[in-house]
Amino acid sequence: MHRSGFVNILGHPNVGKSTLMNALVGERMSIISAKPQTTRHRILGILSGEDFQIVFSDTPGFVLRPSYKMHEKMNAFVTGAFEDADLVLLVTEPNDPYDEQDPLILHLQKSESPKFLIINKSDKFPAREWDRVKMAWEARLPFTQVFTLSALRNTGTEELAAAIHTLLPEGPAWYPKDQLTDRPERFFVSELIRENIFEMFGQEIPYSCEVVTEYYQEPAEDENDIIRIGAEIYVMRNTQKAILIGKGGSAIKELGIRSRKAIEEFLGEHIFLELHIKVRPKWRDDDRSLKGFGYG
Repeated sequence: MHRSGFVNILGHPNVGKSTLMNALVGERMSIISAKPQTTRHRILGILSGEDFQIVFSDTPGFVLRPSYKMHEKMNAFVTGAFEDADLVLLVTEPNDPYDEQDPLILHLQKSESPKFLIINKSDKFPAREWDRVKMAWEARLPFTQVFTLSALRNTGTEELAAAIHTLLPEGPAWYPKDQLTDRPERFFVSELIRENIFEMFGQEIPYSCEVVTEYYQEPAEDENDIIRIGAEIYVMRNTQKAILIGKGGSAIKELGIRSRKAIEEFLGEHIFLELHIKVRPKWRDDDRSLKGFGYG
């Protein structure tokens, strides 16, 4: 018998959803940052075996008070994840506040899919905190199972993976068994550059940037060359562009070095990387820009 299913990972920003999916899939599918709202798109990570296929879905953290149309699009990725879920993983942590009217709670109450509560970051909190969070959540919602783990340290994830496997319904493989994600290399190139922007720059810059891979050229079989990649970084103001460039081009040079290294590690090949910065005012509220950036 072959089992397969869609396992959708939900929760507030910055609770470790992306880290958890990376740990479960065993590959780096989602970018990670200490800043909230790092994940902006719904990303699939596919784990296959001889008799099973699990399609994990990493979603953006639900934005409670959307400030831009981009936030609304991100929230739509989250609510859409309830529609095709064979299993929902709600990721939380002891310092993760909820009220009874939180949209995620309301959606979970309506969902008929099995639900696992994942209390993450067990390496950072004492056991009494885990028990407090578990009791508070079980008073709100009925969960099929509750897990306490550390996605960052990959402790407790094997037990979670085994429990997921037992709940998978009988079904076909929805993707080729050697496929790891639904996204092309170009998408991950853009994400890795954006991850380095989150790491290098202050609060304003990362949230004002969007990265688009304009070209991704692999050499022909008879050419002794490397992959050539060109990416454009969009910001909203000229002052932000100046910060990204840095004095004498120092910041954009450092960003290029870090991004090239990250992309080479991801692809396992040497690359040439070219970065350009463009100003597009108010792109976070522009429907045409958002659609072009993949928020359709």
